[in-house]
Amino acid sequence: MEIKLKKKVIYTGKIVLKTGLHIGGTNAGLNIGGPDKFVVRNPINNIPYIPGSSLKGKMRALVEIANGETNNGKPTNRIEDKAGALFGVSGDNDKSRPSRLIVRDAELWIDDPSVDFKNTDLPYTESKTEVSIDRVTAKSNPRTFERVPAGAKFNLAMVLNIFEGEDENGLKQTLKEAVRLLEDDYLGGNGSRGYGQVEIHLDKEDGEDRFY
Repeated sequence: MEIKLKKKVIYTGKIVLKTGLHIGGTNAGLNIGGPDKFVVRNPINNIPYIPGSSLKGKMRALVEIANGETNNGKPTNRIEDKAGALFGVSGDNDKSRPSRLIVRDAELWIDDPSVDFKNTDLPYTESKTEVSIDRVTAKSNPRTFERVPAGAKFNLAMVLNIFEGEDENGLKQTLKEAVRLLEDDYLGGNGSRGYGQVEIHLDKEDGEDRFY
């Protein structure tokens, strides 16, 4: 059955880091004495960013868990689920559904007047050394992570596609739920050790409508 696009809802805003963020990138540029784990960066300008896939995947997982849309830890992937309706369901049959949400890569706001990146020990980032202890042998294993420091901001951009006959309010509410859940969880790696706490500030809570 063919469906017609009704409108796009454009969401913009800022992702504010409350604690350091580590989303892993390549270690190809590893130097002796440098971090063991690098953050993902744009290879052209060397500026860190948050991949849209990381942001979208985390929000989907949180919505699935919060609404019991998993079975033995695996997503149920049903169209009638909140996560399925918003984030889509893969498949080659009538049980599939394209994602209604586009999440752009979030670029670091390097011109933020409230943040001075000149004080970071790496370009736009910090290095944080941690020591893990083997509880059997008591042997220490130091390792250094690269993190985008607390206080940095990323430019957020998302697009919600609304088709005729769909529950627009329901899709918007699920997106708002995903944002709230993310703020109460973490983004990136090592969240249980304090990394990746964020606040999300939308320019308009319900986005900006663009009709077609």
